This record gives sequence, C-alpha cells and structure tokens, in this order.
Amino acid sequence: MRFHPDALRRLISGKVLLFCHHNADPDAICSAYAFKELAKTLNPTTEAKIILTGGASSLSKRVTENLGIETANDGSVAEADALIILDAATLTQLEDWGEKIAGADAPKVFIDHHAPHPSTLRLATIYLVDEEATSTCEIVYALYQRYGVTPSTNVARALLTGIAYDSKHFTIGTAETFKAVSELLEIGGSIGEVVGLLASDMDRSERIARLKAGQRMQIHDVEGWTVVTTHVGSFQASAARALIGLGADVAVVSGGDKKTLRASLRSTERLHEGTSIHLGRDIAAPLGGEFGGAGSGHATSAGVNAVGSPQAMLSRAVELISVKIKEKQSG
Repeated sequence: MRFHPDALRRLISGKVLLFCHHNADPDAICSAYAFKELAKTLNPTTEAKIILTGGASSLSKRVTENLGIETANDGSVAEADALIILDAATLTQLEDWGEKIAGADAPKVFIDHHAPHPSTLRLATIYLVDEEATSTCEIVYALYQRYGVTPSTNVARALLTGIAYDSKHFTIGTAETFKAVSELLEIGGSIGEVVGLLASDMDRSERIARLKAGQRMQIHDVEGWTVVTTHVGSFQASAARALIGLGADVAVVSGGDKKTLRASLRSTERLHEGTSIHLGRDIAAPLGGEFGGAGSGHATSAGVNAVGSPQAMLSRAVELISVKIKEKQSG
C-alpha cells in the first residue's frame, strides 16, 4: 500500500463522493464512514457524501442506524472533486454508477482488500490495496495511523464492526488485524457490543434461498475434491457459505435477473492449501471476463458480476476449477 500521503490529502478536499458496492455490507459502509470522517479531519472544508449504489443489506441498515451513519442514493459525479470507491474491486459492483464513475474527469481513489483488477488499475489515480487485510476497515484504520489521527469513539466502533464482519467475528486475521482491533478497543466499543450488533436472525427469504440452493445443487468429484454448484435468484453468497458448511470443498452459486448475472464462490482453507487455487484471481476474474463483466475476490471467497446464463457460468466454473486442481495434482 505505497502512496504519497500529501497526494491523497490534496485529493480528498472539496466535494467528495464515497461509493459502496451494491447490497453494501458492514465493511463497505463502515469503511466509507470512517474514511469520510478522516477526510473531514484532514480538510475541515471537505463536503463528503456516502453513496449506496445498490442499497444495503438488512444487517448494514441496522449498523448504520446504530452508529448514526448517513448515506445517500444520489449525488453529482460531474460536480465532484474526488471519487472514492471502497471495498469494490471493479466498477461492475457499483451497478449504473460504474459507467458514470468511469467517464468522470474527477480523480478516482480505490481502497480495497481484494485482488486488484486490471480495469480498475487503469482508472485509478490512487489505488490502495492490501490483500493481506481481512477488511477494508483495516486499511482505512492504517490511513488514520499514517496521518497521525486518532479515530473518534464512534469511528472506532464502526471500524471494529467492519473488521468483525469481514473477519467472521474475529475468527480469521493476521497479527496486524488483531493489533488494530486491540488499539480500537482502547478507543471505544467492546467485542460483545460489536458481535451483538452483527448478530441477526436469518429472515425467511434467505432461509428459502439456502434450501433451494441445496435442492438444486450438483456435486462434482474432481480428483477427490468435492465441487458443488447451484443457482438461486438471490442470496448467492449466503447459499455458497451454507454449502461449504454442508461439506463442499468448493461452492459456486450463480443467479440474478435479466440484466445482471451474479455468482458467489467459496472454498475451504483446506482446498486453498492443498491446491493453491485463489478463487479471486484464478476463477472469478476469468469468469467475469468471459461473461462480459468482471470478477475478483480473495483466495477462498470471490464474486462475479456479469451477464449470461447461470448454468453456462456454473459449467465454466467447474472447468476452470478442474484444470487448476489437475495442474496441481500433475505437478
């Protein structure tokens, strides 16, 4: 994450728009809020607004209400002095806003913890990416430290919430992750408070989506690894997590509407360690390119936004995964 602090500081002044990916999760919203407050601290005259490009998850809505985070659904890209995109590896994750941002003259800053995408790298004025970070909130906290700014109590709570969400309630992370958590706890908040805020009962529509995913799933045996595919109209990420919980080594869940095809990919740490497959780079990125969109993500968690047939994407995903597994086995 190399950049010149003065360059970023100059960019985040005037009118600044911050963008979260569609169906924004707590990490996206909390990192945007924390960065907005940092920008205002560094440049008191800054006018910053958080844009939800495709709504927010029900959990995120509860988080924003609890933390008093203000968001908006509209803003003028043409009048902005800087555009900040957080927790999104590609502009396809921003729905209709993606084209507006790509065509805007304003400098673009990307802050993310997913594998970089070539199209994003070409657009970025500044690209702050750290794949080792468990969350974008962790990266934003590093910026606070870089500028010597202590987060307010509420910002510390927000950063803790985002880190907790993406670290699966602090069950994964690096030494830097837990160092950041320790320092933020000293400023404000508590583990119990954060975990309690993120605890939620799954609503009926999500439960039904998971059940349909199980009902429709196909099981593929690839060199002893269990690859499971299925399709549902919504909650693809939740369904993929559920299939991993059921025993899949890799789960690929596709679906969407007539305009957009989405897919969520999940794998176990055991598969990643045994095959070296990085779902973001090796599977999601090529899938996105082949299906007229983009894909990115982490080693064991990735997503694709594209167009086309859900079944065709699932078949191609199995082919890509199979090739990678067989390459490892033969090597």
